[in-house]
Amino acid sequence: MVRILCFSDLHRDAAAASRLVAMTNSVDLVIGAGDFANRHEGLCDTLSVLSSIEVPTVLVPGNGETFEELRDASEHWQSATVLHGAGLSIKDVPFPVWGVGGGIPITPFGSWSYDFDESDASELLAPCHENGVLVTHSPPLDTVDHDSSGRIRGSQAIRECIVRRQPSLAVCGHIHSDWTKSVRLGNTLVLNAGPAGVLVDLVDDHAEIANIGD
Repeated sequence: MVRILCFSDLHRDAAAASRLVAMTNSVDLVIGAGDFANRHEGLCDTLSVLSSIEVPTVLVPGNGETFEELRDASEHWQSATVLHGAGLSIKDVPFPVWGVGGGIPITPFGSWSYDFDESDASELLAPCHENGVLVTHSPPLDTVDHDSSGRIRGSQAIRECIVRRQPSLAVCGHIHSDWTKSVRLGNTLVLNAGPAGVLVDLVDDHAEIANIGD
């Protein structure tokens, strides 16, 4: 079994980052699904806290920071790898991880938002491994992507990737009103993690939300 701590959307909340650090004592892998900053400001507010995490950690940028900003800000966090249109195999973790960040599809927030259209997203997702773990900032369409008015805000390209590749786990964030919610899309557990952190157990190719106290 591999236990994974998943989170997203810290938005400069150092206290939330500290709570996440305290949760890593019993995990094998940490996944951060984007939006550490607010509109490209304050990355160090959370990364300076999170960088004390020593277990393998995978990060993707949100729409509030670019890949380059996140990569450079986490340069001295030795256990962390930033992915965007790339994958990673981790020692002692028996599955590959693929990551794609940014807002998908393009958000209504304007030029500051780090966004990609569905065509670009399809290209970034195309090499995603089968039966691994997919980390995106944006959720797949019609899953955990309902905004506060009930409107569906997710990505068709991400949904198609999941249906095609059937990762055991797909971790996302971005849509705050669906934080901590999870659904199944085929065999894939899709989790909108949120800043409080969610523990997931992955046994072979099956992912489940961990029971607190396990």
